[in-house]
Amino acid sequence: MSRMPRSLGWSLILLLVVATSNTWAQRFRNPPRISYVWPAGGRRGTTFEVTIGGQYLAKTTEIRVSGEGIETELLDHIRPPTAKEIANIREFFQRARKQIAEEAKGGKRGGRLAAYRRFLEIARKEGVTDRQIETFNRYRRDRNNPKKQVNPQLTESLKVRVTLAADARPGPRELRVTTALGLSNVLRFRVGELPECREKEPNDKMTQATPVPSMPMVLNGQIMPGDVDRFRFKARRGQQLVVDVRARDLIPYLADAVPGWFQATVALYDASGAEVAFVDDYRFNPDPVILYDVPRDGDYVLEIRDAIYRGREDFVYRIALGELPFVSSIFPLGARRGEKVTVSVEGVNLPTSTVTRDMTDAETGVQSIRVSGKTHDSNALPFAVDDVPERLEEEPNSDAARAGKVKLPVMVNGRIDRPGDWDVYRFYARKGERIVAEVHARRLGSPLDSLLRLTDTRGKVVALNDDHVDKGAGLVTHHADSQLSVAAPKTGDYLLWLGDTQHKGGRAYGYRLRIGRAKGDFALRIVPSSVNTPGGTTVPVTVHALRTGGFDGDITLRLKDAPTGFKLSGGWVPTGQDQCTMTLTVPAKPAEKLTPLTLEGFATIRGREVRRRAVPADDVVQAFILHHLVPVEDWTAVVASRRWGGPGWTVVGKPPLRLKADDTTRVRVTTRWRRAPTKRYQLELKDPPKGITIKSVTPGRGDLAVLLHVDAGKAKPGLKGNLIFNVFAEIKRKPKDAKGPVKTRRWPMGALPAVSFEVVAR
Repeated sequence: MSRMPRSLGWSLILLLVVATSNTWAQRFRNPPRISYVWPAGGRRGTTFEVTIGGQYLAKTTEIRVSGEGIETELLDHIRPPTAKEIANIREFFQRARKQIAEEAKGGKRGGRLAAYRRFLEIARKEGVTDRQIETFNRYRRDRNNPKKQVNPQLTESLKVRVTLAADARPGPRELRVTTALGLSNVLRFRVGELPECREKEPNDKMTQATPVPSMPMVLNGQIMPGDVDRFRFKARRGQQLVVDVRARDLIPYLADAVPGWFQATVALYDASGAEVAFVDDYRFNPDPVILYDVPRDGDYVLEIRDAIYRGREDFVYRIALGELPFVSSIFPLGARRGEKVTVSVEGVNLPTSTVTRDMTDAETGVQSIRVSGKTHDSNALPFAVDDVPERLEEEPNSDAARAGKVKLPVMVNGRIDRPGDWDVYRFYARKGERIVAEVHARRLGSPLDSLLRLTDTRGKVVALNDDHVDKGAGLVTHHADSQLSVAAPKTGDYLLWLGDTQHKGGRAYGYRLRIGRAKGDFALRIVPSSVNTPGGTTVPVTVHALRTGGFDGDITLRLKDAPTGFKLSGGWVPTGQDQCTMTLTVPAKPAEKLTPLTLEGFATIRGREVRRRAVPADDVVQAFILHHLVPVEDWTAVVASRRWGGPGWTVVGKPPLRLKADDTTRVRVTTRWRRAPTKRYQLELKDPPKGITIKSVTPGRGDLAVLLHVDAGKAKPGLKGNLIFNVFAEIKRKPKDAKGPVKTRRWPMGALPAVSFEVVAR
């Protein structure tokens, strides 16, 4: 019995690995992506259908909505026809029309209905299904619809039946789709308490306005290109009408639109057609709100459109309409954990002017305040909970002579209660002490655009700040809150001035001002929020470190209660860096369910260990270029089956690798296949630091010798981080014509576990 040549055997194995690896690489290269859900919510205690639009939605297995009290059932998956399907069905239409026309010439006449029935008979005879005909007709309607824009991200859709339990918690939820490709991104879905109404097209003209059966009511719709939606309702004299629009709130960021969201405008018309109100935003919020005192009984028309008449299926809105409780501001904007606090609330249609909250068992962070009305609750405003001692500002405190004296650390709750007002605070600091002062206002729903100025008692400016970017506030686009961090130049008293940069003010202009000595800390964000990969593979993840209080040291990262088979490699954020990419290796055995993961970070700050949980987030693009870390509830992994394990590459040696500046360092990469054809594999660095490159890769017996070069002009000694190697298999194919060039194809084989490094002096 003849034996297969070793080289041929390894070639066949390599081809098998490449084929299966490429199949899975293709499979997980495009996980499901959802772009909108319409309607984007519903009333609890009801069952209704929604449409979820997106891409790569084939073989959807589950529609997941966070929280309890929601059931979903997939009804249908609708996708556009392929070019081949379009050509085939178009040819069938032509043949069927020709056959029916010839039969009509032969005396078989029966009108349009008979012709249609004959068309269906021909279709069944040729095996053309009703679904194929419907898909083709939809394609033709969309192509000829001037209000329909072709966008690959919106080409597929799911029809889903949603059932909301009567006791389902009202408020926003997170909706995802699970398919054979993995887990999708997150969209917002709201559980409401009010009756719901959907727009009925056409409703562009006043005479076509969709009638609103009663109030209060939630109106649902979509704005298409050039579209205007109108709703007609009856109102009574003396009503305090609230029109509360949710548009950007539902889909915070659109990657391919400027300014990066649906910029809704709303107008109100009376029975004569006169415009009585128009709003394009609410304070700093792009979603508009109308508060209108109805002067007389009669019909009114509400109009909504995009500010510049854009539109698409993902321009989705929900409008709460009626004599609703609406909170416009609260004070204070937060409280200390473990205490009771009485919060004053202002707005319209409110049954009370105060709300009492018990913070005894509260967790630090941001919660919400709402007012319970007679039949339903008001909108919610953010409410902060902290551990710092609190106090209220004491007026007058608008100049140096009347500055309020505070003892550090302190959290001051105050207001810039009139245009041009300044609030001034006096505190004592020793020379060299680092003092941090930070305003929380815009992040808590206040319209204040703060300005902080630190001076000595003679008025000399020590530090000044207008806006401070908080990367942890992923839904904020105008970072209007201020922060100062400064070392006191001498021992003595200092004055901290707080005002509004636009010289505005009022009862809504509340703030929380934290003043204290620098106390290093950090927060973490892990991207992406869902890991979709075949079993046994290694995938990169990125951790962002949000450092505060001058902390600049190493942060060690570990999986908490790591499920069996999951391993984090390169788990750290080095000193002086705000982010680091590492890798997560998943078990070879697939999991039938989603696997929840938890990542924790550890650091030593002033001699004590500080531990923080990494908040999962998605790196979302706004208006083509701007990136935001939008937090979500859970970090999860989808581990699918894999037909072939691959060669299993690893880097030899105990990390960190010590790379010599202005020199080369040899790194050995081995595989579990001792006789693997290593000369057919290539390595590349994924997003390497500037100055670190692969000089050469030399194949050996079951290993690869990698020479890494460090350019000392770009990578200085002391530089730390992670190196991630991507593996590619190269297959050379000879042409059928011996005279042609040899073609080389490269197939991605995945990544090696991240290995930490440090650049050292030569």
